[in-house]
Amino acid sequence: MKFTITEKKIKVSDEIREYAERKVGKIDRFFRGDAEAFITFSAERGRYKAELTIENNGMFYRVSELTSDMRATIDSACAAIERQIRKNKTRLEKRLREGVFDRETTDSFLPGEEEEKVFELVRAKRFPIKPMTPEEAILQMNLLEHAFFVFKDQSANNAFAVVYRRRNGGYGMISDAD
Repeated sequence: MKFTITEKKIKVSDEIREYAERKVGKIDRFFRGDAEAFITFSAERGRYKAELTIENNGMFYRVSELTSDMRATIDSACAAIERQIRKNKTRLEKRLREGVFDRETTDSFLPGEEEEKVFELVRAKRFPIKPMTPEEAILQMNLLEHAFFVFKDQSANNAFAVVYRRRNGGYGMISDAD
């Protein structure tokens, strides 16, 4: 597993870095190919935050944990990401193709974990997608009191785009890469 460690407004000791690499490295057993792990350490109001993102074959898993002890934060993030991987492993094998995960793990599901939930589509809407600027889309999203809004971006040759409200404030935009 390839590691990229980032520190934001905090200096992490080599011991903690090695501990994080050792704990996150154990998650590599779930993947068939090489995975990349991005670990970001930061401090917020006297508490330690670890953001862990793992990318493997175009699939991303991401967790963020905040505790008063850096080791506990790392442990909690690793446990949460393992739960995500286990939950999605079954779903991927059923719905995409056989053998997504070639390596089998010997671990069983943790006690209290639920089986896969079936996604039920309860409502579908159709509406014309109009060309507009990102600012107009944000205004429209706010007027509708939605968390996101789909539109055709005039500034990018009418490519499909989505604007959304970020948890930490501000707005984000996702658009076609072409």
